[in-house]
Amino acid sequence: MSFKKLHPLLKESLENAGYETSNPLQKKVLPILKGGSDAYVIAPKGSGKSTALIITAIHKLKAAAYEDSPRAIIVAKDKADVLKLMEEYERFTKNTDLRIYALYDEYDIEKQKTEVYYGQDIVIATPSRLSKLYFLNGIHLGEVQLFAIEDADYLGRNNAYNHILRLSESLNKCQLVIIADDMNSRIKNYQNAFMSNAHLIKSK
Repeated sequence: MSFKKLHPLLKESLENAGYETSNPLQKKVLPILKGGSDAYVIAPKGSGKSTALIITAIHKLKAAAYEDSPRAIIVAKDKADVLKLMEEYERFTKNTDLRIYALYDEYDIEKQKTEVYYGQDIVIATPSRLSKLYFLNGIHLGEVQLFAIEDADYLGRNNAYNHILRLSESLNKCQLVIIADDMNSRIKNYQNAFMSNAHLIKSK
């Protein structure tokens, strides 16, 4: 898939970051994700799957801030992964007004409630803190258009699987994407739990 069909601001960001065209995995993934389908993207590290998700999120949100409630939720394993992902999302949104927020456990939850309340577009969160904030009525999920799990291989540890399952029950209809290095039984269970006819995109 050519980057020409993406939002102009996103295309500009990709060019500034040195991306001229999509790689083989992204050529398979991007048309499916851009079309709004639920999907599993299973591929090794370094294959470009995270970048495909970033492109999808920015394009889906039209590269622009809108109202106050988050419209994309990206779930990551821990604080380190959340902050690393936030850097990547910021790299591709510098020329937009999209608001990106990192939500993790080692931070004052009352401050997080306030900072999320004042308006965020993309929230990158650990499962436990996202779950806790939601059940304290500190984050509204009713406007979420994209809910994604990044590097989902960790699921099954520290109750993360159940946190996400409970949160999924509170989502309105939205696009659900799971990214992982390998398919495992925990990830596969989400297909029956809350995903709808999810595409399986695999790459060696």
